[in-house]
Amino acid sequence: MKYGRDYRARTDRVSCTTGSNRNSELQELYHGSAQQLGAHQQALWQQQRRYVFEHSAFYRRLWNESEPPERLEEIAALPLSDKADLRRSQTETPPFGDYLAASTERVTRLHRTSGTTGQAMNLALSARDCEVTETIGGRAQSLAGLRASHRVVHCLNYRMWMGGVTDHLTLERSGAMVVPFGVGETALLVRTIREIGINAISCTPSYPMVLEQVVRDDFPGLEPRDLGLELGLFGGEPGLDDPAFRARLRETWGFEPRNANYGVSDVMSNFAAQCDRDTSLHFVGADYLYPEIVDPDSGQPRPLRAGVQGELVLTHLQRDCQPLVRFRSGDIVELQDLEPCACGHRGLRFRVVGRSDDMVVVRGINVFPTQVAAVVNEFVNLSGNYRIRLERPPPHDLLPVAVELAGTGDTPAGLVAEIEAEIKRSIGVSAQVEVLPAGSFELTEGKTRRVERNYS
Repeated sequence: MKYGRDYRARTDRVSCTTGSNRNSELQELYHGSAQQLGAHQQALWQQQRRYVFEHSAFYRRLWNESEPPERLEEIAALPLSDKADLRRSQTETPPFGDYLAASTERVTRLHRTSGTTGQAMNLALSARDCEVTETIGGRAQSLAGLRASHRVVHCLNYRMWMGGVTDHLTLERSGAMVVPFGVGETALLVRTIREIGINAISCTPSYPMVLEQVVRDDFPGLEPRDLGLELGLFGGEPGLDDPAFRARLRETWGFEPRNANYGVSDVMSNFAAQCDRDTSLHFVGADYLYPEIVDPDSGQPRPLRAGVQGELVLTHLQRDCQPLVRFRSGDIVELQDLEPCACGHRGLRFRVVGRSDDMVVVRGINVFPTQVAAVVNEFVNLSGNYRIRLERPPPHDLLPVAVELAGTGDTPAGLVAEIEAEIKRSIGVSAQVEVLPAGSFELTEGKTRRVERNYS
């Protein structure tokens, strides 16, 4: 079946302004009416659908050589695509896969995913792809509170990972002074923070634990809050939705923790953040990304309204190099609100429940690491670090959880039973808890894997 008219797309038909004019134009559009935004989305989709059909062998094959629908609201007629599809494409057509829709001469930047959930992927961006990515990411960093008055140190891996140089450039869009530190040499980082007067940090939520240990070991008499950090901008891992974890960060560091950097590497580095009024993630990329929520099992669309939970699906409305259409993010989210926020943001707000590939099913109940974290962080005698250690494939009757003590000494009497009871009360599953001595888990400067599947 054909959708719409035949059209021979030309890559030069899609223009792009740059710099401050572009940012002003996007900000005005994004904060305008829903009708203005919808018209903008539709206009981009009309160009993008033809471009993808003409230039992406991957999607022509997925769509059985039929053109996609002209109207964006009819996009659910198209099949979903996912990470496994992209992995196969890059394996069969290296290095970028046959979903590369532009000539290699237009690729101006190459990134690679961390590979924490499987084969690392090569990500290609054109100059325009980079510009859009940095503009939208800059909105997120600014929404989270980063200002020109800040001196922010960026502590994510710069080695090919998109979280390095791309997120650095989004930080610069806020007007702040950005220090490109990266990972490693943590003692040098502490000295740098003190010497330069750095007052904000960009990193993963688990990295402050690494810093805390270095401060204890290498800087006697110094407390983390003595470093003078005012703002913590976090991304790359879950955990910041937990009020107990936020409180622990505030108490230890004296800074305001913000979810500032939510993205999907294959789609866009950063397109959602929280504001100072609401801890929900604000979707700030609606003028160039079209979101859907689907049932994670059936793939059927779910309505965009408060309280709806499902897998986030994303479509590029403008992308040159590796455009994605109805791409399954793998993130299970819950929509919090679609009404304007007190901060002035218009558009959907959501929270991440967990990764579909991190979900553990225990006696028919879906369990995510974030739920376990919320329980663990309630116990002051625990460090907050934990692992879900699966020694055999499903089905699972018990949830095996390993936690560690916050300090030296023996495990307090009755602690295991208390933790197991709280997991049962909060999550609804029976757990088998093991309490380990402090420092049992290796601290990492990168992403921390909370679910260990120790079976083949």
